[in-house]
Amino acid sequence: MTNGATILVAGASGETGREILRILDGRDPQVRALTRAESKADRLRALGADEVAVGDLLAETGLDAAVEGVDVVLSAVGSTVTDALAATEFVDGAGTMALLEAAADAGAEAFVMESALGVGGEGGSALARVFDAFIGPLQDAKARAEAAIREADVRHTILRPGVLTNGRRTDDVTVAPADTGLWGTVSRADVARLMVAAPFTGAAAHRTLEVVSTPSHRELGLAIDWQLPRAPSETIPVEVADD
Repeated sequence: MTNGATILVAGASGETGREILRILDGRDPQVRALTRAESKADRLRALGADEVAVGDLLAETGLDAAVEGVDVVLSAVGSTVTDALAATEFVDGAGTMALLEAAADAGAEAFVMESALGVGGEGGSALARVFDAFIGPLQDAKARAEAAIREADVRHTILRPGVLTNGRRTDDVTVAPADTGLWGTVSRADVARLMVAAPFTGAAAHRTLEVVSTPSHRELGLAIDWQLPRAPSETIPVEVADD
């Protein structure tokens, strides 16, 4: 993935989405934010979006325009607890799969999903089992979206964070393979950094990864050198031969 990529941020007006925009602001990639509400466009541009697309993943409206010319999709869409208890379709499930299909058809090269601990239901921690018990239908919807992503012809990274907080970005997290059994909290800002870095980090390709804040489970963590896209000022040195 090149630094000049065009990145679509789905769920851009949500808490993780806004953190993604802040991290990408001032960096090389062209950033397009996707939101359901046109009234949020100015705020998203103020946070760093170069363009704003309006669309609804569940209604499947506006998706073709949103993904046109996009190289990377960062999907930070999420349902509320109320949705988890009352809805029959979830943006994290059917909505994510609609976005994936549109992105793949448009030739996108990479897709990154913010999922959750416990999705998949195998080898999870006690925290994962709590997630499954209280928001089981939502976890099942996320699992179907994860499966679709893994089967699609795109490079992918799926991140399963623990309990999300609004804490500061620390750049100090434990990242482990799926079903390791991590438990704990992690800030949305730290998850956002990993989502932005994933398409530019070779070791993150085609992986499903659990994420919690360090020092929790440090001994279980993978040694991944996460690479954010460059800012324009971060030039690559060029050697010039003497005459």
